[in-house]
Amino acid sequence: MVLELTRAGATDPLVMELCAAQQAELAGREQDRDIVHDVPKRLDPRIAFVVAWRDGAAVGCAGLQPLEPGVGEVKRMYVRPAHRGRGVSRALLAEIERLAREDGLNALRLETGRIFTEAVGLYTSSGYASIPRFGAYADLPESVCFEKTL
Repeated sequence: MVLELTRAGATDPLVMELCAAQQAELAGREQDRDIVHDVPKRLDPRIAFVVAWRDGAAVGCAGLQPLEPGVGEVKRMYVRPAHRGRGVSRALLAEIERLAREDGLNALRLETGRIFTEAVGLYTSSGYASIPRFGAYADLPESVCFEKTL
C-alpha cells in the first residue's frame, strides 16, 4: 500500500470534500465539550493543498497558506479515520514543509484545539514549538498554536 501525494487547489472538489469531512469531525468533537468555534466556510484560494492517496482513494489532505513574508500556515490537516496511525499525517506534514521551503518560507505556524491530543503529539514530535496564539486564534482559549523554523 504505497502512499502517493499530489497537489491540488482550494477549489478542487476533492479538497472541498475532505475539508468538509474534517470540519464535521472537529465540530462533533468540540460540541461534545461545549466548544463553539466560528470557522470560515470558504477556503482561502491562496491555500495550496497536498492530497494523500492510497490504493486509488483520497485518504487525507493538508494545506499551505501564505501568512506573512517568510511565514506560512499549515491549514486543514486531515486524515480519514480508517487511515490513521499509518503515517499519512506525517507524510502530509513533511510534504507541506518541503513545499514551504520551495516557496522560500523560513517558518510554518499552525493552530489546533487543545483537546486534539493526537494532533498536538504529531506537531511536537515533528519539531513544532508552542507559541502564543496568533491572528484569528488570539482570543480562543481552546486553541493552541505552534511554529517550526524550516
